[in-house]
Amino acid sequence: MSGLDIIKRYKNYTKNFLGKIFLSILFSLLVAGSTSSIAYLLDPAIEKIFIEKNKTLMLLIPLAIVIAFSTKGFSLYIARSILISVGAEIRKIIQKQLFKSIVSSDLETMDKKHSGKYTAHLTTDVSMIETLVTDTILLMTKDTLTLIGLLSVMFYQNWKLALFALIMIPLASVAAKSLGKRMGKISTQTMETYGNVTTFLLEIFKNHKIIKIFQRENHENQRADNYFEEFKNRTVKIAKVMIRTAPIMETLTGLMIGGLIYFAGSLVMDDQLSINNFFSFLAAMMLAYQPVRSLATLNIGIQQGISAARRILPIIDSELKDKNYRNNIKITNGSIVFENISFKYSNKDLDILKNINLKIEGGKFTALVGHSGAGKTTIMNLIPRFYEPSKGEIKIDDQLIKNFSFDSIRKNISLVSQDTSLFDDTIKNNIKYSDLDASDEEIIQASKLSYCDEFISKMPDGYETIIGENGVRLSGGEKQRLSIARAMLKKSKIILLDEATSSLDSETESKIQKAINTLTEGKTTLVIAHRLSTVINSNRIYVIDDGKVIANGNHYELLKNSELYKNFYEKQITKN
Repeated sequence: MSGLDIIKRYKNYTKNFLGKIFLSILFSLLVAGSTSSIAYLLDPAIEKIFIEKNKTLMLLIPLAIVIAFSTKGFSLYIARSILISVGAEIRKIIQKQLFKSIVSSDLETMDKKHSGKYTAHLTTDVSMIETLVTDTILLMTKDTLTLIGLLSVMFYQNWKLALFALIMIPLASVAAKSLGKRMGKISTQTMETYGNVTTFLLEIFKNHKIIKIFQRENHENQRADNYFEEFKNRTVKIAKVMIRTAPIMETLTGLMIGGLIYFAGSLVMDDQLSINNFFSFLAAMMLAYQPVRSLATLNIGIQQGISAARRILPIIDSELKDKNYRNNIKITNGSIVFENISFKYSNKDLDILKNINLKIEGGKFTALVGHSGAGKTTIMNLIPRFYEPSKGEIKIDDQLIKNFSFDSIRKNISLVSQDTSLFDDTIKNNIKYSDLDASDEEIIQASKLSYCDEFISKMPDGYETIIGENGVRLSGGEKQRLSIARAMLKKSKIILLDEATSSLDSETESKIQKAINTLTEGKTTLVIAHRLSTVINSNRIYVIDDGKVIANGNHYELLKNSELYKNFYEKQITKN
């Protein structure tokens, strides 16, 4: 993303706050005026009070200086306050856009980057852009105006000294430009390291049981030490670049003041400059040090913000656009047809699915069986358009699903997976996630039909019990039943079951199977199962191997016609 593109986006984000920004600029003007007046007032202060000993002005001039300092302080406070609120609003806008883009993106896009990297984008990167917005506007207005005002005082007191002092500004700018480019590169590297640290920490928190059972605490401590060491080195590096301006600016200032005193001394000796003019000029130049330094280092902050923008704006721009968001599919029977479907991931050369043809009859129970990695889950993921096929067409009730909105398709589909996803919230809110408007009666009814009510009634807070991160306080069977209750509440016409009864004891499996029977009654159902006992009574079973349909039929037909299916059956059923 070019700098010009970023500037355009910068304008887009700030255009709704132009009134507040203009008000901040007005107060910045007061800061500049009051700062300049402080330097200017030293001229009459020395001349009228210390030389002429004017008793009237001995009170008025100090009072004017106090007013000037107070005006500067209050104006700076108001200007900063305004821009802090503007920056926070812009940060919120960017975070909302980024979050919306992440949530709306397809699964393949999400799979390319760890959640820790997205977390870093939503926090640190966005904060850098906020700093860019607030500091750039404030520093460029306040310090530029202040510098102009102080230079005016300097030229008013003595134009020869003013020209001499101007040498410092371009020298500081050259140094800052060089440091700014360096800062942009280091900032990108630092954020990549921060993303890696966040990714590592999320993995540790998620897999803490695995770490303990395999006694890998020392191993993870060592990995953590490596990540923290790298992050420390990056942050130290970026901090050192930030403070590298200090010796440059101090040296330049020392040279300027030393040369200025020498030059001013010669002017005083030649009666071309009075002492009061010199002190007023010196005060203006010393006060100009801060805005010159700020403007010199401004490029560093700008480069950090631009670097962050280059990382997150492409993500915002890549939001998955649903071009058919106004076209609503109408599903009655719920029959699903795959016609010559092939699929491969964008980062893979080989097809995962190869010319798949299958028909899932409306209101019937259809199963997919096959070895792990055969492509069963990929077939299922194509129905709600989590992914798009590379070739071929998918129809629901003879309607091409690619011609209809994601929302209208997905509102007719429920998914129950072996990897049950739950939120760190109450049981009630987890069940009603599929229908936020559901009544308590509907939630309880779904819970009873899915056999959740029997364990919920034993919970300390019943339906208001917090279940922990991904339902950590529940057993596998309890989580699975909650997932089924959630699907029941949605009342979808199409049900997708991905290994919904795997890894469960026989008693729990029996309850879940009964719940599934209730859930799928009269619904178009596609199920993936390694346990053939759960799919024997399917209306049709498709045998998938290496991304292809190699056989289909009912259970008895496949025992005769499919060697692979027969082997599955003999291994699972006859040995029990």
